[in-house]
Amino acid sequence: MKFNKVGQVSLVSAIALILASTFTACNPTTIDYVFVAGNKENPGQIQTFLADRVSGALSIQGSTVSSGGVDPVSLAVSTDYANLYVANQGDSSLVQFSISSSAALASVNTLTLSSEGNSPVAIAMNAAGTLLYVANKYQPGCSTAVTGAATCNGGALAVFPVSSTGALGTPVANGSLSYWPVGINPTAVNALASGDAVYVSTYDPTAGLGYLYGFTSTTAGALASIKGESTISGTPFFAGVKPVGIASTPTSRFVYVTDFAQNELIAYSVLDGGVLQPLINGPFKTGNQPSAITVDPRGIFIYVSNELDNSVSAYDIALSTGTPSAAVNTTGSTTNVTGTQPVAILVDPAYGRYVYTANFLDNSISGFELNASTGTLTPAQSGPYPTVGQPAAIAAIPHGNHSIEVDQP
Repeated sequence: MKFNKVGQVSLVSAIALILASTFTACNPTTIDYVFVAGNKENPGQIQTFLADRVSGALSIQGSTVSSGGVDPVSLAVSTDYANLYVANQGDSSLVQFSISSSAALASVNTLTLSSEGNSPVAIAMNAAGTLLYVANKYQPGCSTAVTGAATCNGGALAVFPVSSTGALGTPVANGSLSYWPVGINPTAVNALASGDAVYVSTYDPTAGLGYLYGFTSTTAGALASIKGESTISGTPFFAGVKPVGIASTPTSRFVYVTDFAQNELIAYSVLDGGVLQPLINGPFKTGNQPSAITVDPRGIFIYVSNELDNSVSAYDIALSTGTPSAAVNTTGSTTNVTGTQPVAILVDPAYGRYVYTANFLDNSISGFELNASTGTLTPAQSGPYPTVGQPAAIAAIPHGNHSIEVDQP
């Protein structure tokens, strides 16, 4: 069969289109690198994934690496995306990894906690990338918490300066201490984007009360307690019964806390000096056993992982008041199904288009596409994505240069 010139051009164009489509399908455009830490093995493991721009699907990048310690529970990345920090609770270690341009991880340094407290539960980087906050379950020399005891009567918040190379320096001094005391059973730490304040959530099961310990911060990392509502030592703010996760908006105007015991989302306005004022129309309903929480990079949506329900709850934030309203998806539901026991959650930092949860019991990541207009979620392509055993923490960095506009009230 012969083709005229027009037919030949059409055939060549069709072949080129097919080849281009095939090439694109085989070589997806990566917008983020996603890191997941699993604590089933000893030492723990870190796995790296590529996030596809079009579908949000994850694919494995390279080989897993050791977390450098036992029982990794929290991850943080430097603001220049050149370093990943891992908190290993089992051996009280902080490990710094360099991140290459292809997301390859290389262990740079390991610091064993001692005078700063031990058994880290959560870490967080300040927005300037100059301080790493470490919430430790126990104070120095302790391996148990005793309410009202002279020693071992709470957790410890340590502040590490971060150099331009990502190295952790000597912890900031609090008088003769290398930490700031907080209540027993600390669970999370969050620093305002403004750099003005940092908060640690704790709970006392005997009293049946949860608290937020607030501190103002200097640029050098020196902290000062913020006077809260409680009269107990440290004057914290009340936070339900068992606060587990904390998140704040990019404008530093609102703070949100999950109450694991009461299935609620507690919302606060941030007043002068970092003082927290609960929203009068809260708390707000979540799924069962809400734990991890994140605010999208634009500051207009909240996502909460519900461990017992195996779901994510989505909320739209009223920018003027901070009030969260449940986002209803196309099926009429306010929750979105994940794998079993989602314990960590994030929104992709490149475009703010995808939400991912680390699912502890079925060793997977669930992915969702975020509707930028409504905040509702739809499952990402080909998920859930198998991971290392018992994924407990998740973090991500953008691949390439991206800009996400932060909404203002």
